[in-house]
Amino acid sequence: MKHPQDILQQYWGHTSFRPKQEAIITSVLDGKDTVALLPTGGGKSICFQIPALAQEGICIVISPLVALMTDQVKNLQEKGIKALAITGGKSFTEVNTLLDNASFGNYKFLYISPERLQQELVQNTIKRMNVNCIAVDEAHCISQWGNDFRPAYKNITILRELQPLAPIIALTATATPEVLKDTIKALEMELPAIFQDSFVRPNIAYNTLEVEDKLYHIEQLLSTNRKAAIIYVRTRRSAVETSNHLNSLGIKSDFFHGGIPAQEKTKKLEAWKKGTTPTMVATNAFGMGIDHATVAHVIHIQLPESLESYFQEAGRAGRDGKPAAATLLFNDYDKLLVKKQFIACLADVDMLKLIYRKLSNYLQISYGEGVFTTHAFNFSDFCKTYSINTLHVFNGLNTLDRLGVLQLSKEFGRSTKLKFLVHTNTALDYFKHDVLASIVGKTILRLYGGVFETMTSVNLELLQSKTSQSQPVIIETLQKLEAANIIELYLNITDAAITFLKPREDEKTINVIAREVVAHNDKKKLQVQQVLNYVANEDVCRSTQLVSYFGETTATPCGICSVCTSKNKKYNKKALQEISKEVLAQVQTNPKTSREILERVGHPEKVVLQVITLLLGNDSMGLDTNNRYYRR
Repeated sequence: MKHPQDILQQYWGHTSFRPKQEAIITSVLDGKDTVALLPTGGGKSICFQIPALAQEGICIVISPLVALMTDQVKNLQEKGIKALAITGGKSFTEVNTLLDNASFGNYKFLYISPERLQQELVQNTIKRMNVNCIAVDEAHCISQWGNDFRPAYKNITILRELQPLAPIIALTATATPEVLKDTIKALEMELPAIFQDSFVRPNIAYNTLEVEDKLYHIEQLLSTNRKAAIIYVRTRRSAVETSNHLNSLGIKSDFFHGGIPAQEKTKKLEAWKKGTTPTMVATNAFGMGIDHATVAHVIHIQLPESLESYFQEAGRAGRDGKPAAATLLFNDYDKLLVKKQFIACLADVDMLKLIYRKLSNYLQISYGEGVFTTHAFNFSDFCKTYSINTLHVFNGLNTLDRLGVLQLSKEFGRSTKLKFLVHTNTALDYFKHDVLASIVGKTILRLYGGVFETMTSVNLELLQSKTSQSQPVIIETLQKLEAANIIELYLNITDAAITFLKPREDEKTINVIAREVVAHNDKKKLQVQQVLNYVANEDVCRSTQLVSYFGETTATPCGICSVCTSKNKKYNKKALQEISKEVLAQVQTNPKTSREILERVGHPEKVVLQVITLLLGNDSMGLDTNNRYYRR
């Protein structure tokens, strides 16, 4: 067996391990089930890669995202280490060939998704392999209380049957004590050795700013930034629009979301890593597996759904150990929006009963029957037929999937997508010679912004309503536009395939899972409330608040977050009087907008706006018709 430190120096060029790494590696080499709970950027990958390299055989790595697998495989291959990944979109023959290579080609790592693990071909091959350890990356995904819960992770335990002697190492960065306990149980780990490093990231300044003009503040934060930055937004459209706005201001950026083709994602990621486009505006699709050491700023412009997701995303800043910032911009509307998006749309027990009963009727499942039958399912048509809110149905079906009542195909939630490949004028010229193309194409251009920049989901039923054309005619027209290279088209008429895992028994079926449904919904509500508590708490250090959420109670104030720095700047009555003088001096000769005043006085926006309000109230300043302030 090779010595771990020799492997570290040979392949990674380091002479010593980070805290906890060596102890974790030793535990795996001793054949123990092991849990590695290390912060984002804490070097988790090495904890299973070095034990695998130190022994004969291959390491099976279960990983949730293609981007994560691809990135790690590429890094290993660049070091001369034989690794491969089996991802989606490959034929049976391709998968068979890759498995043969993994079995007989002296490979050290086989990366597979939990969904791929369900294939009989994959299971039979793994059973015959010489497996030295099993690594479960982002292991919190297996816990039903974890923020990134994935139903397919529940089936990972098949590896226990296929390779009963191989130790399992579970790795995660964002597990609360509750999630950690549930993860160990779900993975059937036997008396695991648990290694947990501090969650404190002393180089990251966690800042919260309550502002109205978020784009202006992003401009201020990034105008002098020369390092990599990530801006997290909620929607694909917002990603495109924010990126375009920043580019118009001279801040070079690109956008990233789940609707972008894989090849284009890779190009965008590489350009960002190289610094060609230093700022990436992204949805949470730009998530796990994004490994870039020199990110100086992570900015959120909407409130996250949980502190787990925020901590993980904010933790992508400052992995090189240099000073970095994680800034959360929010306003009163965001507080209402986060409740509407993540609480109001939860499906309670009564809603689940309604959805399940209507679904059974829609798919013509007789009472007491239906188990293990699979049906094509049109999501939009179902919601329209029974007049049920789409978010309630979406969340309800995912809950039924998570709790084992039914199984949704991977296609669920996808829709028909398209992107115009030509310039607007070229498309309009084409429309002149094809009436149907003109009707459908121009309707799409009116309804969907960003359709020239990115793959955009289009609603065929909405197009049918707006164009008065049948769906078959619309589909045929879109296919004709695709053949003419006017658009790139991903056509998905059926939203999902649904497999019933239990016989239909209506209320009885849902009553069995009612307790779990209530607990899950209560957990979601609590997570949102904890986010609101976090931004409202201006007394306790931001870093301390975050790490205490994960059970760490000994952290001291960081001294660099928005709470700590504001405590160092006491704005008493005398200080406000001095700021008032500064503000009045700014408008002494020329009227100025609040933004212009803010740019010229070095105090927090909240304080300056408070002073302006006071000055307006005592008639020291006035406001003209152009919304500019002047000295009375």
